[in-house]
Amino acid sequence: MKRKIVSIDEALCNGCGQCIPKCAEGALQIVNGKARIVRDTYCAGLGACLGHCPQGAISIVEREADAFNEEEVQIHLRKQVTTACIQTFTTSMQNFQWPIKIDLVSPKAPFFENANIMLTADCAPVVLKNFHFLAVGKQVIIGCPKFNDARAYAAKLLDILKVNNIARIMVIHMEVPCCTGLKWTVNKALAESGKNVPILDLEVKIEGETIEHK
Repeated sequence: MKRKIVSIDEALCNGCGQCIPKCAEGALQIVNGKARIVRDTYCAGLGACLGHCPQGAISIVEREADAFNEEEVQIHLRKQVTTACIQTFTTSMQNFQWPIKIDLVSPKAPFFENANIMLTADCAPVVLKNFHFLAVGKQVIIGCPKFNDARAYAAKLLDILKVNNIARIMVIHMEVPCCTGLKWTVNKALAESGKNVPILDLEVKIEGETIEHK
């Protein structure tokens, strides 16, 4: 049948993965460094992932494709959760880091070199539904700007940036006002470091959903 479905321009896609969390059906995955549709039956063609690709590689096209199948999607999502948990456990065993609190980590810790850092509010993992999936392949550091000094956090992150090449920073904060200090921490440290590090800013709603801020 001919229907609307997501299309990925592989010439533009750089495999950053920012589109992945936006696909509620789990139809998108990074395969060989590029975002691809795993199976046509997983893609509803609604385009929730549109606008979340910094390279503009995602579009909606009309082509011959198998019909969207909700039952297959639910089976697929359950498998993804199981796989993500296994991957997270395996990764944590291979790339073990301790401590994880931002005020305790050493800027010279070897796991920071070329790292994808996930700076998260310490309450977000409890609320965020897919936290373990997002944490795969990242060095996780946690903190709470309400009860700790955000300026001290910024100074620590600045020290990390000074002595390491950081590939990317994902900052995850709750929607409550006190948590916005975590994003301020990242912006302050980056501005003072003079480095251009890509940032993915995710706000977590109390219901567990996420909103990406530019």
